[in-house]
Amino acid sequence: MAEFNFELVSPERLLMSANIEHVVLPGIEGQLGVMSGYLPSIVMLKPGMISVLSGNSVTHKIYVRGGFADINAQEVTVLAEHAMDIETASKDDIAAEISVAEQNLKEANDEDAYFIAQSALDALRSI
Repeated sequence: MAEFNFELVSPERLLMSANIEHVVLPGIEGQLGVMSGYLPSIVMLKPGMISVLSGNSVTHKIYVRGGFADINAQEVTVLAEHAMDIETASKDDIAAEISVAEQNLKEANDEDAYFIAQSALDALRSI
């Protein structure tokens, strides 16, 4: 399978830069699987898990609180509002993110805010 360059950037740092075969992004309109040769697009991301795959196996999972993905045939760049590598995150880090999502859900004052907060909570509880 052909590889492409994948970069994940958060305000804090560059979280990942690698040549990969396949990535699944939590698009605002649904899960989006991207492989080499994908049509150029910019996608808004909802809170959720980014899954990096090699063959049929997930090799990396990263939680993002939202952001954008810039996609073209040779690379995907994700600009995340906040990102957390699930493999290196502590239980306290995950618990803190769940608390933020629960608070955002309580404070949601419209359908969009509720959708975003619930998406975050669902993704975090699936860890």
